[in-house]
Amino acid sequence: METSGKTNITVEAFVNASLHKVWECWTAPQHIIHWNFASDDWHTPTAENDLRPGGTFTSRMEARDGSYGFDFEGVYNEVVKNELIVYTLGDGRVVSIKFTDTGNETHVAETFEAETVNSEDLQRDGWQAILNNFKKYAESI
Repeated sequence: METSGKTNITVEAFVNASLHKVWECWTAPQHIIHWNFASDDWHTPTAENDLRPGGTFTSRMEARDGSYGFDFEGVYNEVVKNELIVYTLGDGRVVSIKFTDTGNETHVAETFEAETVNSEDLQRDGWQAILNNFKKYAESI
């Protein structure tokens, strides 16, 4: 994938869960495998996460029918527990996730650099779908 380095897309959700719980669900591999997919015909069978600057992560994303799969991976640039995660994907795009305790909920805002292969709308919809799955999962456990 080529990177534009210019267009940033932000998706967000208000999660009805504590900041601590949201952070744990977002960062722990045993939770990531339950929410990291855009539609029910996909899944994440494995995830690894070394959550520290310079640490790496990998989530194996696959179609449930086995027809396609890929590793979503990157390197952490910045990690501030319960507040901020910044990482660089394998193709050089930067992603930033901000976690904010709003009192009754936790606001999650994820901003990523768009790639140039797929439309911005398709990218936004896909990332928002994953974030919506995260919200549903975090609120259900």
